[in-house]
Amino acid sequence: MNPELRYASGLLLPRGHGSLVNGVQRALSGSVHALALGGGYSVGPSEGRVVYFGRNRPEVHICIGEDDRQVSRRHGELKHWEGRWWLRNTGRRPIRLPRAQWLFADEEAVPLAEGYTPLLVPGSREREHLLEVFVTGTDGAKPVSRHTENTDPAHKYELIGDEKLVLAVLGQRYLLHDPSARPLTWEQVAAQLADLDKVTGWTAKKVAYKVNTVRGRLSSAGVPGLTREEVGEPVGNALNDNLLRELLRSTTLVPKDLEMLE
Repeated sequence: MNPELRYASGLLLPRGHGSLVNGVQRALSGSVHALALGGGYSVGPSEGRVVYFGRNRPEVHICIGEDDRQVSRRHGELKHWEGRWWLRNTGRRPIRLPRAQWLFADEEAVPLAEGYTPLLVPGSREREHLLEVFVTGTDGAKPVSRHTENTDPAHKYELIGDEKLVLAVLGQRYLLHDPSARPLTWEQVAAQLADLDKVTGWTAKKVAYKVNTVRGRLSSAGVPGLTREEVGEPVGNALNDNLLRELLRSTTLVPKDLEMLE
């Protein structure tokens, strides 16, 4: 690393350092810790402070994908601003965040929550390079083990009336664990619903209204990736794909719901 990049309070994390998924030892509140395969960096908060990551080891704090030219020499940065750490993409390839959120180079920086955040940088030949980030909480302590405490239930979203049936039909390929799953078209959903329910009079327009109502409700509740403004054009299947993945992640939809289609 170029000596000019080093901060007095910064600490290099060596190659082979343990994963950050289990937290870090007690550190200054608001510190950021970032780790890739070849090592990492840890530093305390300071307004305007920037931590760089990318392929060019001498010019970044954390080297990631150093043998992969699909990774930019400076692919991104973690910047401390207004009391928080923010992630910005300065590379040519997008950065994948949790919940299938993508951050592109021309987009605004996104804030990082306290705790653990895995970031993935796509590389060549379907490789993905992991950058682990951990932001220390207000008490600066490592998360406490909770071996015997009760498990928190998943946060399920409320579905009203026949919304679950419509969504189960729309997302049946996801519920069948199809690795290349895509949502059915409005017309396909309407045709299958018409076979299951001969009273309602299902049409593609009625299906779209039902699904868009649920999507709007979840978006208002803070779920990302459910509006055209967020995913950009062309939209394609992105909105319904993001919706279905969130419903599965939250266990609002589960494989057992396929029984409604029988």
